Amino acid sequence: MLRIGLFLLTNLAVVLVASVTLKLLGIDGYMTQNGLDFKALLVFCFVFGMLGAFVSLLLSKFTAKHATKTRVIDTPQNSTEAFLVSAVQELAQSARIGMPEVGIFPADQANAFATGWNRNKALVAISSGMLERYSQSEIKAVMAHEISHVANGDMITLTLIQGVINTFVMFFARVIGSFVDKAVFKNENSHGLGYVVVTLVAEVVLGILASVVVMWFSRRREFAADAGSARLTNSPAMIAALVHLQQEYEMPNEMPSSLNAFGISAGKEGGWKSLFMSHPPLEKRIAALNNFAG
Repeated sequence: MLRIGLFLLTNLAVVLVASVTLKLLGIDGYMTQNGLDFKALLVFCFVFGMLGAFVSLLLSKFTAKHATKTRVIDTPQNSTEAFLVSAVQELAQSARIGMPEVGIFPADQANAFATGWNRNKALVAISSGMLERYSQSEIKAVMAHEISHVANGDMITLTLIQGVINTFVMFFARVIGSFVDKAVFKNENSHGLGYVVVTLVAEVVLGILASVVVMWFSRRREFAADAGSARLTNSPAMIAALVHLQQEYEMPNEMPSSLNAFGISAGKEGGWKSLFMSHPPLEKRIAALNNFAG
């Protein structure tokens, strides 16, 4: 129920902000008696597409904390937490970013994530399972991977890409809906039920196809974050962490799907399904790090 509430809150914020923005731009609608006003439609889709992505980014820390039940470490309660905070502080200084919030979320699966709209006000968190089972060198390498995501500005870049994708998916879905409504349902004067149904179907289909582009970028940034970890720590430590993750393939992914792209690992897939994976296969990441070290 909490995740549903957060989802509804995010979408309500998007609708409110977008509505105000469109009013200020003088865009009251994009439908006319003669069909679509393409200029108004493009502005409408751009505002909703980009704002949707950026509002999600602005709320990402709040949403991530509550969705994963992350406990932020204000004062370390034991030596393990003290080590974690100290390691992140050292890595943040080396990466020349502000000290992020450091948290632990309850999950047996080994995972970690980074999020936040500002590279100097980010959040990095690690699962309790990873903190318990992994060595300190592996944990530090994983944190270096997440710090690299923050330092590289991956959250902002992914948001921009998602915003552009959202814009074009919304735009072309409505163009297709309008065309089918006129050509098939012979509705010349206004947009009827055919327009609504076809637009919804087109948005789903185009959204699935467009996600291939987003996931392609996500996989590329994982290689870059792995290399960043190797630079901040060392390649053997990051390779050891990835090998450890590889040995735990069968453990269920407990990360909320909305945060998969920001985790260290997102499960195992092969074949055509790999096009929709946010992370490359661990074997390829290990091979890339071995080449980087060589």
